[in-house]
Amino acid sequence: MKQVKSFILDRLCTSADIREIAAQADTLYTLLYTKTSTIELGLFAEERMVHLLNDSGAGMVYADHYQIIDGEQRQAPVIDYQFGSLRDDFDFGAVLLFNTEALKEAVARMKTDYQYAGLYDLRLKLSQKYALVHINEYLYTEIEEDNRKSGEKLFDYVDPKNRGVQLEMEQACTEHLREIGGYLPPKFEPIAFDADTWEYEASVIIPVRNRIRTIRDAIRSVFSQETDFKFNLIIINNHSTDGTTEAINEFKDDPRLIHLIPERNDLGIGGCWNLGVHHPKCGKFAVQLDSDDVYKTPHTLTTMVRAFYEQNCGMVVGTYQMTNFEMQEIAPGIIDHKEWTPENGRNNALRINGLGAPRAFYTPVLREVKVPNTSYGEDYALGLNFSRRYQIGRVYDVVYCCRRWDGNSDAALDIVKQNANNLYKDRIRTWELQARVALNK
Repeated sequence: MKQVKSFILDRLCTSADIREIAAQADTLYTLLYTKTSTIELGLFAEERMVHLLNDSGAGMVYADHYQIIDGEQRQAPVIDYQFGSLRDDFDFGAVLLFNTEALKEAVARMKTDYQYAGLYDLRLKLSQKYALVHINEYLYTEIEEDNRKSGEKLFDYVDPKNRGVQLEMEQACTEHLREIGGYLPPKFEPIAFDADTWEYEASVIIPVRNRIRTIRDAIRSVFSQETDFKFNLIIINNHSTDGTTEAINEFKDDPRLIHLIPERNDLGIGGCWNLGVHHPKCGKFAVQLDSDDVYKTPHTLTTMVRAFYEQNCGMVVGTYQMTNFEMQEIAPGIIDHKEWTPENGRNNALRINGLGAPRAFYTPVLREVKVPNTSYGEDYALGLNFSRRYQIGRVYDVVYCCRRWDGNSDAALDIVKQNANNLYKDRIRTWELQARVALNK
């Protein structure tokens, strides 16, 4: 009969707990279960994980699994870990099997005492020298207690009550970046905004496909902007079939409207952005507005443009308010991304899953970089790329309303789509991190 050693831990997230686990571990392998709900290991699951841990030479393995949700068993596949998988909420599942020697070695390199980031710090330290291997097999079943939709979980990391947690996670990630050569100090390339002449100071860019329910509101919020500079609205209508085209044409008498219908049929949101930004009538600054959303005030455009000059930045990110379709505030309310700091934002951006809205770009740089032709994560990719060279300015006044409704693209994603999105964002981080490491060399 196997002997089981038991001891009491305060929380699995503290550095003290992680060190205690490493100190007590005296077998070849150490298995952690990170939840408190019921778990059932699959047939020979432990043996399979040990076998693959040895075969791969990994520091840790983790696996696909099943979840019991409302009494129903569902598949819960996870994704591969990669160089840029720096999100502190990376989903390994709840069962982690470590090579104990690697575990102890990684713990010995932990420098800081965290109350919340202990397990995250361990994972980062481990990944510096060992592979974290995903087993594409369903090896256990757990009870899932968080049954919220994907859109409801999306903003957990910016909840003010998690502020202390986020600060520790940032500290651990920044330490990791320093150790692997990916940290960038707060030194940025200056921009001379008067280097060229522009017919328009700003252009609002709206890619749209089949948003008959919201496009009129978006257009009206642009044309209600009060500015002392010349601006226009460039709508890239990606072959709508639901009446969106006709709705846009209701505003055709306004000379500020440029209505583009691509000749191509292979454009995602990013590709539509490229079409708009490279239009000869695009202004010096390109300002985002999603076809679901509206600007909060008539001064949004002025506020965003002014920030470029005041903060000398290549990109500006604002603050938005979450509302329902009737414009009533819904949880989590105001999203200000105050975890961003001018000193460390470019590094912390590799850990978090988004930078905020609305986003605005200095057009010459955006034309140079170009937007990835995707319909997810393209804005995040730009934020990482811009921050490698330029400061990203912040506006902490609420200037934008993000409307959540059943038609939103990320309101209720299934696990396959969530995994595809997360894998792509991790890939974006990997490419950016590789570029930063090379830059530092």
